[in-house]
Amino acid sequence: MFARGQQKALQGDKVGAIADYTSAIALNASDAEAFYHRANARYDIGDREQAVQDYTQAIKFNPSHSKAIYNRGLARHDLGDKRGALEDFTIAIRLNPSDAEAYYQRALAYYDLGDYRTAIEDYTQAIRLAPNDATAYSNRGLARSAIGDKSGAMADFTQAIQISPNDAGVYYSRGRSRFNLADYQGAMADYSKAIELAPDRADAYTNRCGAYLNLASYDKAIADCTQAITIDPKDEAAYNNRCIAYLNLKQFQKAGEDCSLTIGLNGNNPKAYGNRGLARSAAGDKGGAIEDFTQAIRLNPSDAVAYSNRGTIYSELKNYALAVEDFAQSLRLNPNNATAFYSRGLVRRQLKDRTGAIEDFQKAATLFLEQGRADGFQNAQLQINEIK
Repeated sequence: MFARGQQKALQGDKVGAIADYTSAIALNASDAEAFYHRANARYDIGDREQAVQDYTQAIKFNPSHSKAIYNRGLARHDLGDKRGALEDFTIAIRLNPSDAEAYYQRALAYYDLGDYRTAIEDYTQAIRLAPNDATAYSNRGLARSAIGDKSGAMADFTQAIQISPNDAGVYYSRGRSRFNLADYQGAMADYSKAIELAPDRADAYTNRCGAYLNLASYDKAIADCTQAITIDPKDEAAYNNRCIAYLNLKQFQKAGEDCSLTIGLNGNNPKAYGNRGLARSAAGDKGGAIEDFTQAIRLNPSDAVAYSNRGTIYSELKNYALAVEDFAQSLRLNPNNATAFYSRGLVRRQLKDRTGAIEDFQKAATLFLEQGRADGFQNAQLQINEIK
């Protein structure tokens, strides 16, 4: 029965193989190999829970069955039992310290649990044992990105590309790393290569759209996000990015429509509310803008920009008390917000608070200068001179 089960498994008849392994187990209830192979067949048909039970039985009758322990780790990981998977991969490594795959899989589990530094250690061990594993380099790059090691991540993604130059996913990941380093031209090049290798990757179009936004190539950004939406009509980030592009082109109705579509896909996206607030404000809908900025703040109370933007609307509506409150809260959250100091200075000037206005304009001027924003610095200086 056992041999027939193996033959059926090789032929792809997993269900028939399970039946034969079950018969073999009925004849010998302590047959670790029968349990192990039945577990493999169950795993292959997607029955992870039954597979875990069979692997456990195989390990019970053969505690040193490293393959059963490793495979149970895979099944547990698939079921979301990351801790259980960690335990199994750790035992597999103890039984076979040269098992690169066990280190790799344990690294995946650590990454999923948010323990990026330990994941990096395991990926490094996997790479030491299998130096040509492009996926290990790529995933270590992701873990390094997660801890802020941008240059280390770049080095890993580049090495992965050298090993596997036709892997669209690695170009995509390096593109993200370059984007985080503000190398938008480099990011655009990597996303373009990912698209060349995998034309149906909506996320590559969406992220290249983001690179174009930072390069102020708004028409190209719109084209890319539109293509992403064509591939994946539920791509929330594509709608949001296209909204930003329309905002910059002063096409406020289209911007508002895209932000609304983003919100329709995810009603808990504070940035989408903030961007729609900008579109509504520019289109003259001040009340709608206040509603959107308020919702953005409700979803993310640490959003200094939303407070500043709402403060600007209150100022335009001559509701100076609420404007001052919002600018003050924005500055508590981000003391380097030069625009908020400048805007509060304008409000204080309207309120005849000469001393407070000068203080705000002086602080704004200093920050604008430090941030290399010459126009802002000149405007703040002009306000100071006019008051004096």
